[in-house]
Amino acid sequence: MDGLSLAIVAGVLSLVFATYLANRVLNADEGTERMKEIGAAIQEGANAFLKREYTVLAGFVLIVFAVLLALGYLREEQSPETAIAYLVGAVASALTGFVGMRIAVKSNMRTAAAAREGLNKALRVAFSSGGVMGTTVVGIGLLGTAILWLVFEDAGIVAGFSFGASSIALFARVGGGIYTKAADVGGDLAGKVEAGIPEDDPRNAAVIADNVGDNVGDVAGMGADLFESYVGSIIAALALAATATAFVTSDGSIENLYILPFLIASVGIVASILGTFIVRTGETANIGSLLWSLRRGIFAASILALIGSFGAIYWLLEIESSLGIDKVWQMWGAVAIGLLAGVVIGISTEYYTSYEYNPTKGIASRSVTGPATIIITGFATGMLSTVIPLVVIAGAVLGAYELAGVYGIAIAAVGMLSTLGITLATDAYGPVADNAGAIAEQAHLDPEVRERTDALDSLGNTTAATGKGFAIGSAVLTSLALMAAYAKVVNLEAIDLLEVSTLVGLLIGALMPFVFSALTMEAVGRAAQDMVEEVRRQFNEIAGLREGKEGVRAEYAKCVDISTKGALREMIIPGLLAVIVPIVVGLIPFLGAEAVGGLLIGSIAAGSLLAITMANAGGAWDNAKKYIEAGAHGGKGTDEHSAAVVGDTVGDPFKDTSGPSLNILIKLMAIVAVVFGSTFVS
Repeated sequence: MDGLSLAIVAGVLSLVFATYLANRVLNADEGTERMKEIGAAIQEGANAFLKREYTVLAGFVLIVFAVLLALGYLREEQSPETAIAYLVGAVASALTGFVGMRIAVKSNMRTAAAAREGLNKALRVAFSSGGVMGTTVVGIGLLGTAILWLVFEDAGIVAGFSFGASSIALFARVGGGIYTKAADVGGDLAGKVEAGIPEDDPRNAAVIADNVGDNVGDVAGMGADLFESYVGSIIAALALAATATAFVTSDGSIENLYILPFLIASVGIVASILGTFIVRTGETANIGSLLWSLRRGIFAASILALIGSFGAIYWLLEIESSLGIDKVWQMWGAVAIGLLAGVVIGISTEYYTSYEYNPTKGIASRSVTGPATIIITGFATGMLSTVIPLVVIAGAVLGAYELAGVYGIAIAAVGMLSTLGITLATDAYGPVADNAGAIAEQAHLDPEVRERTDALDSLGNTTAATGKGFAIGSAVLTSLALMAAYAKVVNLEAIDLLEVSTLVGLLIGALMPFVFSALTMEAVGRAAQDMVEEVRRQFNEIAGLREGKEGVRAEYAKCVDISTKGALREMIIPGLLAVIVPIVVGLIPFLGAEAVGGLLIGSIAAGSLLAITMANAGGAWDNAKKYIEAGAHGGKGTDEHSAAVVGDTVGDPFKDTSGPSLNILIKLMAIVAVVFGSTFVS
């Protein structure tokens, strides 16, 4: 069996395992009638939002498809098959988001029900749900790229698949992020801060919209985001295979270099599946032991992927291609660098965002002097947290380049993302645990159940931050590889920073993350204001709601509608900017192809730093609040807790809307440059 066939088998295996996990989740106990009722409301809201979002996106996808098709027939350098690959990528990305969201909304109440029996059982249900998302993403991603490569054998055409995935990912991330944070921020301000009621209290009209948002933003959005990174890294390696002249066989063939990324991804899928069986915990609700229960699975998968990758590379480069053991070690070194970089970035993110460590504890300690000092310290912590990831990424780029050139950078990105099946599972598990806690609160389950779900939720905040750090790190490596692929497409030997056009492009690229973040944060602010006013109205107009009178229910559907309309209205302009700006810069005569190269450099440098700052600051603010709620500095209901809630609401759009959307922005601009590069002014 050749390497490409193995990749297809691995993709099918991943989807079979996703089906197994989904069945395990669906066979779990759904809980009481009240829990089922709440779960059904969340599911209804999530389905309605995705349906409306995908309807809007279908129009955009069809327009881009028509443009690519027209260019394919009008320009010799462009192929009409790119339009087909684009359409397949868009559909595949939407499908992964839908599958992940679908299983997440069904597992929320089941996790809460499992928490009545024990912490480990609840963890297994929530993690299995995340595993469905992770294994679906890698399965569809590997199958899609492998089949398209098998059919077309042209990296330029297959790049359309990544473009389609990027398009959906950005809109899904931005739209889902606006939805979830409008509900979360609005609900917190009108509920916890103004009305003084607990988080997830059923009297808060925004509570169901908040639960829906966790699924459409942190599950569907993150899944689409990392799906794009995964396929983008493989496609970048395909595009750069011809540059790895040191690894060409004696007969001049580079077929082995085209097969290698598929083999590494296949090994990673098997390693991730095996790693999921190691994730389990005891019954003590301790964040440290819970963290290690997930770390064990990730570390085991990484070690297995390293061992398996060496075997795959040895078989391909030594046995099949007779390139020598030195070449095997060099290429394996690039894979190892990528994997190790991903693990270090994850650990660094945990350090800066978990309340087990001093940075988040330090933020919480500032609560004694009010929200201003919490915000100042949290933002400073976010900025400082960029040091380790950027140094690690820089070292990874340098090491991978020394071993295998620019192709080695792409292979390092493939290596980093090879265990995405389990890495994404630990991230997608978080929103499920969060919603399980909300359901436990709304269904008035025993306090012991809420204790367990809160422990899982606190862990989820950290794993979500870790997932975002991992996503940003992989986005930088993938974008750098795509930038090298772009230079190859437009025949640039080098991007000269002393050229005026390049400098102008660099400044525009550095500006883009800030404009994009401003637009998305403003969008959250506007939608959250509408949410606050609606929650206030219901408290004032619905008799007995504030007091929790028996039989009185909030009008949840109105808040769901506010979040939906706000997200769909506000996601369009930021999404279009990412596609339009690189094309406009490339088509302007006095800027052109080299300016786009500068634009990519500027966006990667500024975007990665801003993304890490925002994601980690937001995660640290959130966990500082959780630390106080666990009993530190007076606990719930104190002035310190109120100050921490303000910090958390500031951090919400940082960590769940603007920050994680930036890594898609830099990848999307890079893949747009690759796809449309042949039309740019040279």
